Amino acid sequence: MLLFVGLGNPGAKYAGNRHNIGFMAVDAIARRHGAEPWRSRFQSQAANVMLGDARVLLLKPQTYMNESGRAVAEAVRFFRIPLQDVVVFHDELDLAPGRLRVKTGGGNAGHNGLRSITSLVGNDYRRVRMGIGHPGHKDAVHAWVLGDFAKAERPWVERLCDAAADAAPLLAQGDDAGFANRVHLACQDPA
Repeated sequence: MLLFVGLGNPGAKYAGNRHNIGFMAVDAIARRHGAEPWRSRFQSQAANVMLGDARVLLLKPQTYMNESGRAVAEAVRFFRIPLQDVVVFHDELDLAPGRLRVKTGGGNAGHNGLRSITSLVGNDYRRVRMGIGHPGHKDAVHAWVLGDFAKAERPWVERLCDAAADAAPLLAQGDDAGFANRVHLACQDPA
């Protein structure tokens, strides 16, 4: 079993926030691949889905971003999931809007959700970094990530999440480069 975690904050108040793009990506995967209904489990909303021949637990922690690790650690311990089979979808300030990168381990770049996960399960999980852009000054970061995507941004947000959902079976197979390439090609502006 693999664990795909989308990071975000629970509740309607946060649903459209840039910080919630991880929730949006996991929701898109659930829709695209016919996941079982969401249910409360591991301090999260959880749903099982098959991606190709891989069984995947989708997880949206309901602990709020800064405590995401509590939910992830519960699921990892319960199913004894090795860290290389944990994939975390999260917002990334240091990537241009609509860009995506995949990496294993590394620093948390000030991301409190990643910091929480790393402190409770270790650092060697896979990260799908979903670019939301930077507001330009560090004093504006808090308001930026907790602000909603503008109406004009919604097309690229949907395109990025849909592309990630379409390519998710590659991620489940461990083909991180193939996944990232497929998403990149799908998100290119038509010429």
